[in-house]
Amino acid sequence: MTGSATFMNENPEDPFSPRRAVSAVLDPHGRITGWSERAEAVLGRSAREVLGRVAAGLLVAPEDRTAVDEAAAACRKQGGWSGVLPLRVGDGRRRRFALRVRPLERSGGLTEWLVAGAPAAEAGQWEIDRSVVDGLFSRSPIGLAVHAPDLSILRINRALAGIGGIRAEDARGARIGDFLVAGDAETIEARLRQVLETGEPLIFTEQPCRLLTEPSRERLVAVSAFRMEDADGRVLGVTQLVEDVTDRHRARRRLALLSAAGTGIGTTLDVATTADELASAAVPGVADHASVDLLEQVSRGEEPVADGGGGPVRRTALHGVRPAPDRSALRIGALNTFPPDSPQGRCLATGRAVLEPVVGASGPPAADRGLPRGAHSLVVVPLTARGLVLGCMSLWRSRLPEPFEEDDLTLAGELAARAAVSIDNARRFTQQRRTARALQRRLLPREFPAHPAVAVAHRYVPAGGAAGVGGDWFDVIPLSGARVALVVGDVVGHGIDAAATMGRLRTAVHTLADLDLEPDEVLSHLDDLVTRLAGEQEADGEGPGEEVVGATCLYAVYDPVTRQLCAARAGHPPPVVVAPGGAVELPELPAGPPLGLGGLPFEAAETALPEGSLLALYTNGLVDGDHHDVDDGIARLCRTVARPGRSLEQTAQEVLDALLPARPSDDVALLLARTRTLAPELVATWELAAEATAPSRARQLTAERLAAWGLEELAFTTELIVSELVTNAYRYAGGPVTLRLIHHHRLICEVGDPSSTSPHLRRARTTDEGGRGLLLVAQLAERWGTRHSRGGKTVWTEQLLPGHRD
Repeated sequence: MTGSATFMNENPEDPFSPRRAVSAVLDPHGRITGWSERAEAVLGRSAREVLGRVAAGLLVAPEDRTAVDEAAAACRKQGGWSGVLPLRVGDGRRRRFALRVRPLERSGGLTEWLVAGAPAAEAGQWEIDRSVVDGLFSRSPIGLAVHAPDLSILRINRALAGIGGIRAEDARGARIGDFLVAGDAETIEARLRQVLETGEPLIFTEQPCRLLTEPSRERLVAVSAFRMEDADGRVLGVTQLVEDVTDRHRARRRLALLSAAGTGIGTTLDVATTADELASAAVPGVADHASVDLLEQVSRGEEPVADGGGGPVRRTALHGVRPAPDRSALRIGALNTFPPDSPQGRCLATGRAVLEPVVGASGPPAADRGLPRGAHSLVVVPLTARGLVLGCMSLWRSRLPEPFEEDDLTLAGELAARAAVSIDNARRFTQQRRTARALQRRLLPREFPAHPAVAVAHRYVPAGGAAGVGGDWFDVIPLSGARVALVVGDVVGHGIDAAATMGRLRTAVHTLADLDLEPDEVLSHLDDLVTRLAGEQEADGEGPGEEVVGATCLYAVYDPVTRQLCAARAGHPPPVVVAPGGAVELPELPAGPPLGLGGLPFEAAETALPEGSLLALYTNGLVDGDHHDVDDGIARLCRTVARPGRSLEQTAQEVLDALLPARPSDDVALLLARTRTLAPELVATWELAAEATAPSRARQLTAERLAAWGLEELAFTTELIVSELVTNAYRYAGGPVTLRLIHHHRLICEVGDPSSTSPHLRRARTTDEGGRGLLLVAQLAERWGTRHSRGGKTVWTEQLLPGHRD
């Protein structure tokens, strides 16, 4: 604008004014009777040279005579003429002049003509300048104000008068403070004064502008200003241009708020957190107070009903520029039911936004409804996702004087729409995670009964964040012969699918353990099962984006009689063994492939464990972290479990505290077992030759041992069991027979032979002489079974001790 001011000030005077115009007087015959000094200077002809001569013949070239004749005819017809004609100057050149011809009445009825002219370029420039100035004050849409050096108003244009709601003539001599509130007027005057003092222009500076006539209406204007100077550099005042950018500012603010909301809402998959982010995004940018009320079932992570109107809602979030009244109905977590005729009730019932410019016009005062005093305007927008109403957001204004408008309603609707999708996603995730956790709680063991072979402690930690529940599991399974199986496994993936697959694998492990299979055989059967599960998934048409069926597993069997640990693993981290003296080792245990690859063998290894050894079995999530690799994690685990003087429960908790962050990225299963050994006096083992006297010898040895243990009550039934089992081994095995009795919470009888043929129960016919022995054993024993080994088989029975109940 400074450039424009200089441009307009280059020719500030009218070129047709008496001082600047070229002027002459013509008689009725067109002879020159008057010639001004300006005409002499500009046209280069003196008065003596031109007076009395015909102007057309002297000043017009022959080729321009036609144009002059037409102008003369128009002048006589119209009583005057104005236009542009070429004239010859003193050196003979032709120059274009803008001319104005007006009649001069003389006595005697004669008419003379006054001709005023100026160079055409100069006159055209003056017309442009005059049009610009006229346009700025009469037609420009941007406000314009001209101030004297004391900042009093010299002139304002129509646009600024319209902004201020006044007439342009009423502003002359007034000051800015006569129209604006004090603070805004002082700000503007201070900036104009700085322009006057420094000469530095002010360019599009935004500032508030509240009129005295409407102090509650907040406007924003963009002000530009420049200092006015005359040709000598004397300060004449300052001109400012004012543009009302309130709508533009509000639109920009809304876009910025929506952009911030896009990144600030839905940062977690938690319903309450997402609701709080929504309320926080609305205050103070849109409203002074915001609350989010969700249908009760939505707040619990459940599916909303199709018609949510009239149902109870739970206050999930509340934000405000001032604290809300301490009323129970307003507190976060409070359960409320909105009346059907309330704005919230109507919004929930119809799924449409509600705008009430004046709260309280049709109801009790704001304070009586628990709102901050002074709340005067209300907007309620629904939270809708997938066509279902999840709840509503209520916005109030108390500090901001303007009531809500349709633009605010649109903005609130945009915020609510974005948040509703995030809330619905969080609700569905919460529902899925809760279902998966419930499923996993029912699939995982809670407590293990006391076992003579080991004392155990266990922990399960679900993954933090979106990962949630996974497929990690652990188990302690009693086996025959006072042995125990220790199991940990990890199914690929997270969620319900992983938990369900884990349940199937855990059930399969229990079934295989009941068969008394070797650890490597158990893993082979699990591998087949996982392969079948993958085939079922492929048959169901699940694509590569679905959960992948795969798992790792460690299966170990500990025998408290021999103190041997036999284990095999399928792609799982190795166990950690801590000797009673504190020495830590990782047993040499072949890794084996993960379950589900199919066709690859598994290998088992045996390790002798001193009594009181600590065995740590775990899943990969415990040792594989974001800031360290698996080897570092295992090393930290070894250092933690090796600390002496702590119980198993204390050790388990210290392991989690030392190795896991607050929100682990993967779920974790940990199983700690301290080994026990059966006292030698509680175990009796005999080697019997495969001969006819073996059954009687077995009965005798059994009776003597039971007497020594004080179990004479069991002598008769036990002798029958031992006699039948030894007889079968003598008849069908064809080799030496091993008899072992174990006395702990039950009486265990084991008869081993080199044959791999398993005995089977059958019902003998009345004509059969034999075939009833094994049926008799099954009736006398509490449990019985057969387990196979690489050297043959063992048939075992268990009997309850007198006075004991399982």
